[in-house]
Amino acid sequence: MEKIDYKKKYKELYLPKTSPMEILVPKMNFIMVDGKGDPNDKEGEYPKAIELLYAISYTIKMNKEIRKEIEGYFDYVVPPLEGLWWLEDDDMDFSKKHKYIWTSMIRQPEFVTKEIFELACNEVKKKKPNLDVSKARFEVFNEGLCVQCMHIGSFDEEYKTTAKMDEYIKENNLIDDICGVYEDGKIKRHHEIYLSDPRRCSVEKMKTVIRHPVRRNV
Repeated sequence: MEKIDYKKKYKELYLPKTSPMEILVPKMNFIMVDGKGDPNDKEGEYPKAIELLYAISYTIKMNKEIRKEIEGYFDYVVPPLEGLWWLEDDDMDFSKKHKYIWTSMIRQPEFVTKEIFELACNEVKKKKPNLDVSKARFEVFNEGLCVQCMHIGSFDEEYKTTAKMDEYIKENNLIDDICGVYEDGKIKRHHEIYLSDPRRCSVEKMKTVIRHPVRRNV
């Protein structure tokens, strides 16, 4: 069977144009890690969270013993890193990176269950005892109606893309629902999907999908 690349199979989710669009995002499985602080702080929480996410994700993909436990396993490319972002006290000044609160996450294939996730955590715990697997969780995320847009360039210039999204939302009888509440009680947040590796890509060419939850203005 051909290896599944989620970015290619679900282009509407991962490869939008640089003009805003409306999308109904389906339920998806994720491994998530919560944290605080500047993502650029090499000694902070963020690098450890990313290492943990990839360690668990690749264990699910590669570990032969875990794959034996999976019904309907298929080969796949590990999906891109994503993040939900907000600030302490819901401050809107995103230049205050030390006040960032975030949930970093990686999508998982449909066959991944909480039980498979826990098996992978146990393997990571044995092989990488420096990683605190208790910080990770498995969650089904139902994002629903959103407006999204491809941002090209520096993270610090995302405001240019979100301004276009705000204008689109107003023009299409929608309401920005960031800080609204999902059915499970969790707060809706600014969402980013990272398609470029900043270690291998120049800043001006970096691609990031920006996604904001919205609702109909009825």
